[in-house]
Amino acid sequence: MSIDSQDISRRHSLAERVVRDAGRLAHNYFTRRDSLVIEIKGDPQDVVSIADRNVETLIRDQVAAAFADDGFLGEEYGLVNGSSGFTWVVDPIDGTSPFVQGMPNWCVSIAVLHDNRPVVGVIYAPCHEEIYSAASGEGATLNGVRLELGTAKTIRNAMTGIGANHHVTPAAVGKIVSDLLEAGGNFVRLGSGALMLAYVAAGRLVGYYEPYMHAWDCLGGYCIVKEAGGWHLPFPTAGEGLTRGAPVLAAGPGAIEDLQRIAGIDSGDSAAA
Repeated sequence: MSIDSQDISRRHSLAERVVRDAGRLAHNYFTRRDSLVIEIKGDPQDVVSIADRNVETLIRDQVAAAFADDGFLGEEYGLVNGSSGFTWVVDPIDGTSPFVQGMPNWCVSIAVLHDNRPVVGVIYAPCHEEIYSAASGEGATLNGVRLELGTAKTIRNAMTGIGANHHVTPAAVGKIVSDLLEAGGNFVRLGSGALMLAYVAAGRLVGYYEPYMHAWDCLGGYCIVKEAGGWHLPFPTAGEGLTRGAPVLAAGPGAIEDLQRIAGIDSGDSAAA
């Protein structure tokens, strides 16, 4: 399906507006989190509350009002197919576990796909008042300031983000940490993969690796990393792949080969989508 740059621009503008509204609502819940009823999903570290659901509903409603023919995939309420060729992919609160524990390491993540490729990415971290934003071919920004990654930072002179969840064995996580340390690197884990991908785009982390993530966790960050001059492993967004998990890896230019090696990825098969 053909695409017009104005089609992307209009959705980018809406994503930037709605992420602020969603972030304000999420932060309101955050300030009174002790009153939330917390439910367990996959395991005791995988939690959800009315905050996640209501923030997703706010985003869904605003997108539907503006682009009724667009598809929409949210972590809490699943996929609604559209007919326009565009699909919004949303995590209303990425980092719910830090959120309910009173830590600031959470964000609202919005991506827009066109023909299975992320063309818009917007991530808002309300506790830090930071909005990371990108659109295909337009570059990436943090609070309006352009982000541009260079080659100076490597795994040996900067930090790498890693992620883990109940889909990944302790032995696999241990090997990632061991291989990274043996290569001269060091690591950090914040509890929000989307936020750590935003940090890769901002040059705060040199890369991020998680062996299993969902589309709503990574696609917004992927768009921002790519537009900032970084690299990412393609995510299988076609068909049922969009609703299933997959390995996620993103890196600044100076860390791509090292992190591909640590992740066991053949560089010949890993061109970004």
